[in-house]
Amino acid sequence: MNSDQTHDGPRDRNPAAASPFRSGPGSRDEAPPFVLPLVARIERSAPPARTDALETAARAVLTMLAAERSVGEGEWAQAMRDWQDARIRKVVRRARGAEWRRAESLPGITVTGKSAEVRVFPPVPLDGWPKDLARLQVSGTDLDDPEPPLPADPATPVLWLNPGLGMSAGKAMAQAGHAAQLAWWKLTGEDRTAWRDAGFPLSVRPADPSHWTALTTSGLPLVRDAGFTEVAPGSSTVVADHPSLH
Repeated sequence: MNSDQTHDGPRDRNPAAASPFRSGPGSRDEAPPFVLPLVARIERSAPPARTDALETAARAVLTMLAAERSVGEGEWAQAMRDWQDARIRKVVRRARGAEWRRAESLPGITVTGKSAEVRVFPPVPLDGWPKDLARLQVSGTDLDDPEPPLPADPATPVLWLNPGLGMSAGKAMAQAGHAAQLAWWKLTGEDRTAWRDAGFPLSVRPADPSHWTALTTSGLPLVRDAGFTEVAPGSSTVVADHPSLH
């Protein structure tokens, strides 16, 4: 599922004109578009639980952001910089069987949850996907939770989904990844290290409808979707509630 969030990123530091969390047009719209590919393993006989897939996708994005290959002089660092200099696009595709094995053979990182497997790849130009990823399905990725998820642990980060939006699993996975990334950008270096060393614990849950407005006006990182798929442009989709951001 293609998803594009509308906030500017960490390299725009003029607080008056280019906040990392400003939602209006900016210089980032002029940069060549890159996309972060994510592939979810969804076997017909054993699909992952929806919530676990969303949480695993968010942790995959964080794992890519924190990887040694993604920063400094790492082999993926330039691609990561190019990606973060433009709108932060993510596309979630699905694979099974031989498709998944071909995806695993490409450079990337596989993150596993309780039932989910998500492989994240270094960013690629919007029209420059590797052929083994470009052929994978995008639309129609939906999943269910066999059992209701347990309440979120308030001591760990929670990515709160807009309870009024019906998003496919693929769309919600991309949105959860956006929210995790916005939280990562806003944390101090010390808090980033602590989160990484703990294995990026987090929960993804629908917000209580009565609390959604308060969440969106709390000052916590908020994802507004560009509206390319499924939801209207400017829709608020996820709030990233990390304890260190209070």
